[in-house]
Amino acid sequence: MAAVANALLAAYRKSTGSGENIRIEVEGSGDVKSWASKRVVAQVQDPMHEVSLAEAQQRDPHAALGQQVDVEAPEIFNKIPAQAAKQIILQRIREAEQEFLFESYQDQLDDLVIGTVLRRDEGGAYVLDLNKIEGLLEAKEQIPGERMRVGQRVRVYLYELKRGGGRGVQALASRTHRNIIKRLFELEVPEIYDGQVEIKAIAREPGSRSKVAVWARQEGIDPIGACVGVRGTRINNVINELNGEKIDIILWDPDPAKFVANALSPVKPISVELRESDHTALVIVPERQLSLAIGNRGQNARLAARLTGWRIDIVRPEEQPTPSNESTAAASFEV
Repeated sequence: MAAVANALLAAYRKSTGSGENIRIEVEGSGDVKSWASKRVVAQVQDPMHEVSLAEAQQRDPHAALGQQVDVEAPEIFNKIPAQAAKQIILQRIREAEQEFLFESYQDQLDDLVIGTVLRRDEGGAYVLDLNKIEGLLEAKEQIPGERMRVGQRVRVYLYELKRGGGRGVQALASRTHRNIIKRLFELEVPEIYDGQVEIKAIAREPGSRSKVAVWARQEGIDPIGACVGVRGTRINNVINELNGEKIDIILWDPDPAKFVANALSPVKPISVELRESDHTALVIVPERQLSLAIGNRGQNARLAARLTGWRIDIVRPEEQPTPSNESTAAASFEV
């Protein structure tokens, strides 16, 4: 109703070049009324902006000279071109509809939704049907190597809404955002959904491997076991949703040294020394586990550094620094 009223007023102002004192209302019944704010004068010289005292007092018995009063002005509709009004009304209704859609999808941001693949454009992006709006899964937001077919239903993470342009409201979706892992575990693990287990940090290389740090807010709960599930059912459901991406569940610890040691799982470091000066963790690992600690192309240590927020230097036992000798790390990984 407000969109129609504003459209009629815009059409009137466009056709007359004036109308700052005009107000139009559309009631719930569909009746349209117009009002003009006019100054009360003894003798009317400008009918568009002035009204006589006698006429004003018919509407408001307390009206006095010099006051502004609203007077019903149905004659203004004679000056509104029908075609112009129709075009503006349709435009305002479309704008109101887009605004409604934009607001209604706000609560789905930072969450998972299920969309249907409509098509794939030339740039490699997938366009998704998200019920009332379209979603855009750009190539950079797709899991490497993942291919979808038209009509396929896919679960995506919404991280931004855009409005305007020829497509109206559009949601930007992702399959690579690290929060998609958090939301998937919330779906699969009741203890996470209920707040008994908390995901403290996530480090991810989409399509390949992720590390998820968890801890229990309630005594007696095994946070890792809760995430894995009986015979791995819970974590396997997440892995399958992410096209086979490997996921390591790590026990978070308030002690940064213990957290770094846990993050290098499945390796058991001999010791972890923290240097606050350059925010580096010096990790000593057994010789036979050095390659395992570093991982394929450095992936294990790299993810551990991102997960913990510490730069990680990995050394062999014989390379352990002494007061008289500073050795070189076998490998160093930045956050």
